[in-house]
Amino acid sequence: MTDAAELRTLARELLAAHPPADTAPLDFLKARFDAGLAWVHYPVGLGGLDVPRSLQAVVDAELAAAGAPDNDPRRIGIGLGMAAPTVLRYGTEEQKRRFLRPLWVGEEVWCQLFSEPGAGSDLAALGTRAVRDGDDWVVDGQKVWTSSAHLARWAILIARTDPGLPKHQGISYFICDMTDPGVEVRPLRQITGEAEFNEVFLTGVRIPDAHRLGEVGAGWKVAQTTLMNERVSIGGMRIPREGGMIGPVARAWRERPELRTHDLHQRLLTLWVEAEVARLTGERLRQQLVAGQPGPEGSGMKLAFARLNQEISGLEVELLGQDGLLYSDWTMRRPELVDFTGRDAGYRYLRSKGNSIEGGTSEVLLNIVAERVLGLPAEPRNDKDVAWKDLAR
Repeated sequence: MTDAAELRTLARELLAAHPPADTAPLDFLKARFDAGLAWVHYPVGLGGLDVPRSLQAVVDAELAAAGAPDNDPRRIGIGLGMAAPTVLRYGTEEQKRRFLRPLWVGEEVWCQLFSEPGAGSDLAALGTRAVRDGDDWVVDGQKVWTSSAHLARWAILIARTDPGLPKHQGISYFICDMTDPGVEVRPLRQITGEAEFNEVFLTGVRIPDAHRLGEVGAGWKVAQTTLMNERVSIGGMRIPREGGMIGPVARAWRERPELRTHDLHQRLLTLWVEAEVARLTGERLRQQLVAGQPGPEGSGMKLAFARLNQEISGLEVELLGQDGLLYSDWTMRRPELVDFTGRDAGYRYLRSKGNSIEGGTSEVLLNIVAERVLGLPAEPRNDKDVAWKDLAR
């Protein structure tokens, strides 16, 4: 068992062999991965050392103090938070060795081809088809709300492989090369003026069976690993006190006393406490992850994240008065990441409206919390045993 002292030694040896000031960032990150200091809880040879996840903080602190580069996790968040844990759990050894290293160092960006125009909240109703053709699968369909599709090399994709089975049973899970013929990415301009989301059209896209994750027809089970990790990565991000959305409004309150009213004071205090409770709960959730895979509790965190972001950004706009109505830049761009705190109040207010949709709608997450956390009876479903092809659409 490697302990904290040994990890510090390994980190210092990495820094001595590859001084950050004299080493290209990508070369340093590759050396860090090969030394097992990328994800310390991952297996040896796959960026880790098979040690508890909690020890990652020891490595991160040592490297940060030395000015070592990071892998820009916001830019590759889908790969880190969703694709990697799914590949680790369900991938073959060949798949793990092919995909995890370039994913972690940021050489290859990932996106998620799950939601469809007719299958968003009810994701299992998806209609994108994958038909077996020898050693390949031929995929046709449309996906929507795909973050980073315009940047991605790879995508995690779920498609229907047997329409004669009930909707949850006839789905398989694939890794799709976004540079292959038949993949078309179109921007979706949002209320913010930007297009960080996309719609993706798949026409005769050939995916080798070697890029399938899990068994044929078991894609819904594999997708649950992705979705549970997604909700933890969205709702349980590690932030300092007054990090995230509460930070800008708290600063505005301190720096502009002329804007204060008694009512706004009371609302800010309430939201500040709730944001701090959510932050500490997220820390506890991350500690629970040390014991295994994320569970439905992550859905509760993602629910809190969406509600707080929307309420805090609304309070900020109200606090700023006429200044809160300003919007600095309506330029149509296709950004690499979402920057909540680096933009103005108007952007935060508009962008936070999507928080209750992305990563699972709040309505669906409420059902998950009710049924899987609180143990309440499941909602009645009349499509549970009906073949997908026989469902009304």
